[in-house]
Amino acid sequence: MKLAHVLALAALATAPVLSFAQTSQQGLTRAQVRAELVQLEQAGYNPASDHTQYPANIQAALSRIDGAADVEARARTSPAAGDVMQMPSARRDQAEIDAIYAHS
Repeated sequence: MKLAHVLALAALATAPVLSFAQTSQQGLTRAQVRAELVQLEQAGYNPASDHTQYPANIQAALSRIDGAADVEARARTSPAAGDVMQMPSARRDQAEIDAIYAHS
């Protein structure tokens, strides 16, 4: 009988440890939230503005932030001006002409 009580007590003692191990997701810190809000305000979002346009205003600011991040990423990965291989002049002239008529 004592063995059954000991096993039941051991199972009850280990249950919270096992259930706690499953939650590894942490929330944002206050500093992270403030930094994100400052970044949104720098992108043109005003939290005190028209509340009826909230979803559109914040989505526009987020798209500006994402667009700026894309531009930075492309700038880091694109070759420097001196690293670009030079095209022969005849091909370069044809490429410029083709670019003019590319819209039609």
